[in-house]
Amino acid sequence: MKDHKNIYLPIKAEVTEVIDESPTIKSFVLKPEHEFAFKTGQFIELTLDNIGEAPFTPSSSPLVTDEMQVTIMKTGYVTDRIHEFKGGEIVGIRGPYGRGYPLEDMFGKELLVLGGGCGFAPLRSLLYNLSAEQDKIEKLTFCYGSKTPGECIFKPYIDELRQVPKFEVLRSVDKVEEGEEWNEDVGVVTCLLDKIEVNVPNSVAVVCGPPIMMKFGTYKLLEMGFPEDKIYLSMEKNMSCGLGKCGHCMMGKYFVCKDGPVFTYEEIKDQPDIWK
Repeated sequence: MKDHKNIYLPIKAEVTEVIDESPTIKSFVLKPEHEFAFKTGQFIELTLDNIGEAPFTPSSSPLVTDEMQVTIMKTGYVTDRIHEFKGGEIVGIRGPYGRGYPLEDMFGKELLVLGGGCGFAPLRSLLYNLSAEQDKIEKLTFCYGSKTPGECIFKPYIDELRQVPKFEVLRSVDKVEEGEEWNEDVGVVTCLLDKIEVNVPNSVAVVCGPPIMMKFGTYKLLEMGFPEDKIYLSMEKNMSCGLGKCGHCMMGKYFVCKDGPVFTYEEIKDQPDIWK
């Protein structure tokens, strides 16, 4: 595999497929000009010529190096333009950057993964990695929530996860719109934590989603007895340059892009505005 040593320069990648995940979220399959490796939880900068760039955590398996997927919610100028892609476009990729999930701390343990909304994107990369390493974990419980059934993403992948022997998957939605079919839980995602059995002393928790969900999800995990250093949070907030230079992502003494984006709650609990 060619080693892309200069992480400050983008390499070219072709958009080979666009997948509609929900009314506001799409996945984009990227084919880099040469193999591109990343660790689960790390992020890339996606560059659009004459438009700008934005950070995204790959939603595909880190074990696949000849293509990757990024899953993007339509939220602003750059993402609006990305959502216009039909396939065949050429973009740039910088990175990978940051500190990902520490798999070595998860082996030999039970895992509780709590996700919400588009936070499923980086978690899917982790789940791909752990399903390939399932002989090294005790079991994994994945709790995922979205606003409505129509906004649940990665539906085919959910079906795949439910076939993995050591995995259990629970989903909830905040509400069910008229005419929508849904036979799983209704309520905020933390309600699912009351339904599961987990051996907390031998467990690790991972949380990724909107800030309000991460806040109350973390508090619920603490109530369940999870130690602060066994709750891993993906704090993808306000990142811009990816290099710790612009200062947009400062969180107290940390640069989220350089020191994270994965932190333990113990590391950041005393930093200001961690849930904003």
